[in-house]
Amino acid sequence: ENPPLSPLDKTDLAFSEGSQSLYKPEPLEKVLNGDVLNILKVTIFFQLSERAAMDASYVQELDGILKEARTIENHLKQKRESLKQRFTVIANTL
Repeated sequence: ENPPLSPLDKTDLAFSEGSQSLYKPEPLEKVLNGDVLNILKVTIFFQLSERAAMDASYVQELDGILKEARTIENHLKQKRESLKQRFTVIANTL
């Protein structure tokens, strides 16, 4: 009735019977949904990382601006003191 199986055919048959009980193929839709979800997660992660890097650069830029503003403020204070001293000298000579 059934033709005799070669040793290779027996191995294939045993593997396919055993593997069916261990592995259940998932529906394609479920696999694709998982992949899309992972792609979205990675995309969001990279966008947040880029924004964090931009925020960090903004903080550094603001720090630089504040340092420059403090330097200018100190320079103006020194100029004011110098002008006060000059006006005092001028007032004393009058």
